[in-house]
This record gives sequence, structure tokens and C-alpha cells, in this order.
Amino acid sequence: MNELGLQTVKQKFGIIGTSPALHRALDVAVQVAPTDLSVLITGESGVGKEVFPQVIHAYSLRKHGPYFAINCGAIPEGTIDSELFGHEKGSFTGANTERKGYFEVADGGTLFLDEVGELPLSTQARLLRVLETGEFIRVGASKVQKTNVRVVAATNVDVMQAVSEGRFREDLYYRLNTVPISVPALRDRKQDIPLLFRKFAADISEKYRMPPLRLTDEARAMLCNYYWNGNVRQLKNVTEQISIIEQNREITPDILRHYLPENEMGRTPMLWQRNNTKGKTFNSEREILYEVLFDMKKDVNDLKKLVHNIINQNNISPEDMQLIKQYPEETTPYATPVRTLQQVNTSAKNEEHDSLAHIVDDLDYQEAVEYNENADIQVQGNTLQEVEKEMIRRTLIENKGKRNATAAALNISERTLYRKLKEYDLFEPKKKTNK
Repeated sequence: MNELGLQTVKQKFGIIGTSPALHRALDVAVQVAPTDLSVLITGESGVGKEVFPQVIHAYSLRKHGPYFAINCGAIPEGTIDSELFGHEKGSFTGANTERKGYFEVADGGTLFLDEVGELPLSTQARLLRVLETGEFIRVGASKVQKTNVRVVAATNVDVMQAVSEGRFREDLYYRLNTVPISVPALRDRKQDIPLLFRKFAADISEKYRMPPLRLTDEARAMLCNYYWNGNVRQLKNVTEQISIIEQNREITPDILRHYLPENEMGRTPMLWQRNNTKGKTFNSEREILYEVLFDMKKDVNDLKKLVHNIINQNNISPEDMQLIKQYPEETTPYATPVRTLQQVNTSAKNEEHDSLAHIVDDLDYQEAVEYNENADIQVQGNTLQEVEKEMIRRTLIENKGKRNATAAALNISERTLYRKLKEYDLFEPKKKTNK
């Protein structure tokens, strides 16, 4: 679509912004509108996904037909089938009359299913049949009815993760996702933030007949660097609060700071930032976590290598290693190597260890002596389960078998830890013996 066409669409639906990602999403919506293909709109909560089904309907051949928007997450599980497909009189308690569902009354039009990821599995099976055959059955009926409805769905959840966890049907996902549209988060279109702020401020100023707000350059920079976890919805709420409460119409950073939660000031996910410097991109927090686990495994390998080198350089024997384990605080001829290992471990891992015993307990002496640089463990060759098991085992040892402390260190619940211990058979840690 050319620039003039995009401007027309934005003016018609009140869309503010010049971000390339936003323009791309609008272009896809307009291009797919004349077809009857199913569309799945994804994006975080508050980014404005509800506008795109309206664009698709307005530029489709069904624009004169009915349009309904249904929030699937707001309808109780017991009544969602009745809402979508209708029911017969007496089909359940309280069904005093027959009722037409949305798929019946929207025949010839467009149905927008918001939060489609919240649908129960039984309803997903019914929805799949409608999408594939155009047929549905009312609750409590046996007669098959036909409908001609264009379905546009939206969700803010990771659908593929929901599929892997068994919460969403894979066949339904691919049926809905014929044409995907990804709506960018507000933090990914920073150039649009001042424009949106000015638009919201002007609207509230006109509505309540008050002077408009003005942002200083510093306040504008603070606004752009804010994380905006609630996206456009949060920005609108903040703008309205400031417009109503503040008497001073020139907004400075000091004023703005009162309306922005401190835990999101300039927030950038540290893990994302760390990995992005490597030229990598990630589709979910889980992928970031996996990468961090791999990095931690590499750090463990490096630590083993350091221990091996120090042992060789100082000619520490197995008997001496046992003495270090038993008397880590004593002054011995090996006091210097002990202090060196403490310094290495503190600088490499940034953890607080009181003595070398923590390292020696985790590393078998023979393993350190026989360690071969050429035979280094390749992290990519290990499964995630092995990495996770090793992390839990080490943390459990460091916390002396205390589950509550171990769960806190791993940032998981004790219930999850108990399940993991059972899954990996870690209830009885194996004791090391010295030959």
C-alpha cells in the first residue's frame, strides 16, 4: 500500500504512529481484507489489536454485513458454547427459550474472537469444525446448520507454548493462523510515544475545556525510554491522570516521575540485552532462559579448568585436597591456593563463598586432575533436562539439602522443586567416596 493509502486508513480509524512495524501490520490487514482467509492477530495486551479486525471488515466484501467482537476470556466456560453457537430450549438449566449464537446472527459478516487462547478445548473443537466446513450445531440440538462467517482472532499469549502444554489445539492454531498479523509493542515504536501523548492530551483538553499539556525535552526523553508494560492503554491512562490532576501544564521529569512506576523506569530486559549483543534474537522468555542456562554451563566448565590448572601448578595431592575439605580455614602450606580459588570463584561467579570447601564438594578431585582442555564439555550437546538437573543438584548441595532455601535460590515454588526432585530422582543426593 502506498503512503497515501496508509494515511487514509490511519485517519479513518484514528491510528496514530509512523513506525514501520505498525505500517507493516496495517498493510497486511488491508491486503488480506478482500479475501475470506482467517487472520490471527498477536501482540501484548494494550497494543490496540482490536482496531485491526475493524480495518479488515471495513475493507472487505462483507463490510455491509454484521460485525461482532467477542471477548472469549470474559465469557464463563459453561456458557461460551451457547454464546457462540446458540442453544435449544431446555438444553440446560435456565435455557427457557432457544437462542441464536454469534455464528448464526453474524452470517455473511465478520466475527472477531478476542483472547481466543482462553477458549476451553471442547469449544476449540467446535470452532475448528466451523472454520473447516462452515457447519455448527446448537447446544442441545441435533440439526446441523450452515454459516458464512469470516473469523478474525486475536491473542496476547504465546500460542505455540500453549500448544506444547496441551492448552490449545495445534490444528486450530494453524487454521486460525492462515494470515498472521503482529502488532508491535509501544516500546518498539518509541517515535510514536510523543505523538500519542499529544493526541490523548488534546482529547482530554477538549473534552474538559482545559489548557493542553506541554512536555519539556527531558520529560519527552523520559517518556520514550519508559518500558510501558501496559502499552498504549497505559500511556493513555497516564496522560489522562496528568491532565486532570496537574495544575502546571508544562510537564517536567519530576512531575512525570510521580505517574510512572519506578520498577519500569528505563526498563530493558537485562537478559535480552545481554544476548542481543551477540546478534541473536529470541521469540520468548523461555528461549532467553535456555541461552542463560547454556552460558552457566560454560561458566562451570571454565571454573573446572581453573581449578585443574591451580591444582597442577601447586602440586596438590588427593590427601592434601581432603585436608582442605576438612579444614578450609586452617593456616596450611596450601593457604595461598585456597585464597586464590576463593578469589577466582568470587570474580568469575559473583557469589559469596566462605571457603574452598564449596568448590571441592562440587568437583571431584580426579575429575579436576584428569580434566582435558581438548575434551571440554560441549554445552550444545547436553539436553535441557540435564542442564536443569545439574543446576538443581548443585543448588541443593549449596543449601545443604534445604528445599525452601533451594527453591528460593532457583526462584521457583517449593511445589515445583518437589516435582523436579521427584522427576530427576534427586531426593537422596549421591555421596562421593574417595578411593
